[in-house]
Amino acid sequence: MCESEPMAHLFDERSILLTDRVAIVTGAAEGIGRDTALLFARCGANLAICDRQTGPMAEVAAAIEALGRPVLTAELDVRDAEAVDAFVEQTVARFGHVDVLVNNAGGTFVSPFLDVSPKGEASLIAENFTQVTHFIRRVAPVLRDGGSIVNITSVEAHQAGPGFAVYAAMKTAVESLSKSLALEFGSRRIRVNSISPDAQPSEGDKGLQATLLEADPEFLPAFLPPLGYYGTTEDSAAAALFLASDLSRFITGTSIHVDGGTWAGGGWHRPDATRPEIH
Repeated sequence: MCESEPMAHLFDERSILLTDRVAIVTGAAEGIGRDTALLFARCGANLAICDRQTGPMAEVAAAIEALGRPVLTAELDVRDAEAVDAFVEQTVARFGHVDVLVNNAGGTFVSPFLDVSPKGEASLIAENFTQVTHFIRRVAPVLRDGGSIVNITSVEAHQAGPGFAVYAAMKTAVESLSKSLALEFGSRRIRVNSISPDAQPSEGDKGLQATLLEADPEFLPAFLPPLGYYGTTEDSAAAALFLASDLSRFITGTSIHVDGGTWAGGGWHRPDATRPEIH
């Protein structure tokens, strides 16, 4: 009787690693961007990070270097196309190519739609959509075949966003863009996916929540998700690592909801329930 040969496996414990891969992470000074950059570094990646906040970004860079990984930093506004071009050129000059792009930078403010000026709307579009398309357009030609693009959107990309209507619309646009580009880039085995976070209070989120509560809106988001506890920005960073790694080699054109069940639970309710305390 012949012995059967051992079963071959595509994955092992090294499949989650990003050893010597080059990753660009935007908005890396705090929150999801910071935790993604640090987690990638712990898993062996070389980093190129950018942000407008130079002090916190320098702290992130120092932490990456302490992990023994090289890092390139750039102070820039992601809405500045020329600055983005220069940053990508510097990244390629330093590392030779790119393997992973994480489009994390973005932002919003609380306002009823009718109170948003054309200038404010243009700013929201530029910060949450146009800069994403520009980064992808600039990075895709230098992205190695088999690479990964991860776009950070929001649970508001999949549900109503009263008080954040333009922001929600732009996050929905990024979700759609991710699907289309997954098909366009498929011949190069470049995967394009998104992450839809919620209920992971970061420095910026706490201010937004407080402003929203003070505005006495007709609707409030369900701040505490169905799981019954808050996540952290490291939860989204973990999803980004998965999408950047070989473990997700057959996943493209989809979104991972890192929200504790918010999307499944419908997300919004009238503010007649007890309001949560913001810490």
